[in-house]
Amino acid sequence: MSERLQPGDIAPEFELPDSEGKPVSLSSLRGRRVIVYFYPAAMTPGCTKEAVNFRDVLPELEAAGVTVLGISPDEPAKLAKFRDRDELTFPLLSDPGTEVLRAYGAYGEKMLYGKKLVGVIRSTFIVDADGKIEKAYYNVKATGHVDRIRRELGV
Repeated sequence: MSERLQPGDIAPEFELPDSEGKPVSLSSLRGRRVIVYFYPAAMTPGCTKEAVNFRDVLPELEAAGVTVLGISPDEPAKLAKFRDRDELTFPLLSDPGTEVLRAYGAYGEKMLYGKKLVGVIRSTFIVDADGKIEKAYYNVKATGHVDRIRRELGV
């Protein structure tokens, strides 16, 4: 696993395909705050709960000038099914090679049900308008996490 990012670090740049295969880059969002969250797998219970929570508060976040991007190792076709099934209204990005996940320290050894394994570490980052890490959250829980972010952002 790479080093964990800290507030003040420059957010690693990326360009990844969305659920339609269209490229989305972090630099294209400069000037806005961006929530970049990493989740293990589309259409699983915890990841669905987290995505739906972001979907439900998206209008408030957008009104505050905040964009949300979800990133997983899933292929665009699976992300499209996830988006459609759960009526997700923010970009879901595909990182099957886990390069971006690793750059953010969101891929590596973790504990799951008492066993060590290597995989996606559920993590969320708030990137400020200048492209720097404002907040970095590692090993977050799917439930309650979005509300915590909203409170900390004052949204």
